[in-house]
Amino acid sequence: MDLEKVERLSALAEGQRALLWEAEETIWSHPETGYKEWKTHAYMKKVLEGLGYSLKEAGNIPGFYADLDTGRPGPTLVLMAELDSVLCMSHPQADPSTGAAHACGHHAQCAALLGAAAALKTPGALDGLCGRIRLMGVPAEELLELEYREGLRKQGIIKYYGGKLEFLHRGYFDDADLCVMLHTGGGKGSFSLSPGQNGCLNKQIAYQGLAAHAGGAPHQGINALYAANLGLSAINALRETFRDEDHIRVHPIVTGQAGAVNVIPDLVTLESYVRGASLDAIREANRRVNRALAGAAAAMGARVRITDRPGYSPVYNDPNMYDLTRRVMCRLVGEDKVLVDRSWGTGCTDMGDISCVFPAIHPSGSGAEGRGHGDDYRIVDKESALTLAAKFLLAMSAALLGEGAKEAKHILDNKHTPYPSIQAYLKAVDELSADLDAVEYLQDGARLHLS
Repeated sequence: MDLEKVERLSALAEGQRALLWEAEETIWSHPETGYKEWKTHAYMKKVLEGLGYSLKEAGNIPGFYADLDTGRPGPTLVLMAELDSVLCMSHPQADPSTGAAHACGHHAQCAALLGAAAALKTPGALDGLCGRIRLMGVPAEELLELEYREGLRKQGIIKYYGGKLEFLHRGYFDDADLCVMLHTGGGKGSFSLSPGQNGCLNKQIAYQGLAAHAGGAPHQGINALYAANLGLSAINALRETFRDEDHIRVHPIVTGQAGAVNVIPDLVTLESYVRGASLDAIREANRRVNRALAGAAAAMGARVRITDRPGYSPVYNDPNMYDLTRRVMCRLVGEDKVLVDRSWGTGCTDMGDISCVFPAIHPSGSGAEGRGHGDDYRIVDKESALTLAAKFLLAMSAALLGEGAKEAKHILDNKHTPYPSIQAYLKAVDELSADLDAVEYLQDGARLHLS
């Protein structure tokens, strides 16, 4: 690693504070949830085109990428930022009409990407680098509003709920080689690294009963709410059967109920994730969860419709990218400011989809305080959240693409991604989708349909 080039390129971020601060404040003030990030898209497009970049836009959804060619052959490095916000109505900066709020730090990611983009246009910035740098703004990282996304899928606008998986499907990574993204975290002037984190499967469940008078003729009804409650209890009874090393998390919520207090409920809807440390573990846990949901319906004589959709793959931070990232971070802030966390994370991100087919790294920076996704989340140290984040992106570009891309070639020659190609991964992901009418009633009883 050419330390001089790393330091020289990363230092260019210091001249971009005005842009960094303005971008963070602008995007913070206009939070938008997944596949609705049109204001953020338009703002970033304006800034990037003003810097001289030409954008490839997704078109019918927000999102884009812009390539910067060094003029010398080499690999393509993708630097990413996420465009979307979360929903947190109680946040003081939430959009009152939607409840959207940047209680996740994605707005700081976007600002840092713009700062790095501006620095890369500085004369001499690309000296000594080879290959291409792809700057990418990706929609829909947070798995929210699943009914809305299912509607987009049925319209043929998207195929996948997650933005990075959708971008893989659309071919925006077809000529990529390595991927880097920095998440905004807590602390000051620091970074953290972990080996990886869970993936997940999305579930929507609809229990269908039969309405009847709750006081006068309850025997004529089938109570969908009771069926749903049994399903939730059955899932809870399964928890001790999940292996610790699989890090399974199942956390269903009730999203809707039709009817009135004097009517037996005939429709109750649930939503859940099944999270785990591998796709195989997620599949096995989901098989048990579906059996519990269907068994509860059969016990009450209800019907249940289960809709399973791919969420995110587990994140597998490439070991050689991990080592290089740690060295870059230590150079930027000192070894005492780099937290190496060996524990497995149980949250999820669609960076996992990228890590299944490319050497990738998804560490955390600093600069925020408060609970992630909570109403007290905010950026309190802009030097860390913005300037240092932009420096990291630039430093990784120099480390990977400098010296004839020596570090990048070492990583690519020794990569061990779970899937050999994008096509192979998409095939595996598609096998997770299911639309199940999970109970059939026969004259002599009920039959469960779980595949």
